[in-house]
Amino acid sequence: MNRVYLFLSVLVLFVYFLTGCTRQQDIDPKLTEVWEPEPAVITPGDGSAPPSDAIVLFDGTDMSAWNIGKDTIWSVHDGMVTIQASKQKQERPVLISSKQVFGDIQLHVEWKAPVDIRGEGQRRGNSGIFFQSRYELQVLDSYRNRTYSNGQAGSLYKQYMPLVNACREPGEWQIYDIIFIAPRFKDDGSLQSPAYMTVFHNGVLIQNNIEIQGTIAFAGQPKYSAHNLKEPLCLQDHGDAVSYRNIWLREL
Repeated sequence: MNRVYLFLSVLVLFVYFLTGCTRQQDIDPKLTEVWEPEPAVITPGDGSAPPSDAIVLFDGTDMSAWNIGKDTIWSVHDGMVTIQASKQKQERPVLISSKQVFGDIQLHVEWKAPVDIRGEGQRRGNSGIFFQSRYELQVLDSYRNRTYSNGQAGSLYKQYMPLVNACREPGEWQIYDIIFIAPRFKDDGSLQSPAYMTVFHNGVLIQNNIEIQGTIAFAGQPKYSAHNLKEPLCLQDHGDAVSYRNIWLREL
């Protein structure tokens, strides 16, 4: 009985395999080939230059791509821009906004906190990158500097802590590479789909396609309010001497 069962099992498998092979041989492989459209050819970046299809917001020479308020003290030097320290603005951060507006983007930003450490917690190299002027990826000196976890460097401020702390020492350049997918709203202003973000900090994945819960709120719960599909990218002036360089993005 066992031999008969084994023989029938092998026979069924053989017929199934033979039939499957025959069916695959009868299918034209060209039916699953896509030739149009052809992906555009670009020159990839090499670390010193961005990809050829990138929009450069700061190349180390000037801040002409940004709107900067009269109360922000800043200077361009040695290929970087530094927001100067100001005690008057510590409790009232302001935003430096891009003149151009964006939706879905791939963003590259390099930043560094000052070597001269004058505070702790949120008062050490505090700045931020605001997508669409609303959704903040925190910039902070989090090297041996404890603060609330969803407010340290690499956090989506007050929403998601980073998976790990990948900060280098103060005075060393930190690198953010970010994918941001903008939210969509219905005609009546209600949310159709939320925003999403993926972040690499110094080459380490620290935010993995997180679902943004709404506009950043210092106190209370975040919530969405309808806005344009494309809005400015912003840097935060929080009164600390934070430097930036090599800011470029690709529209997705």
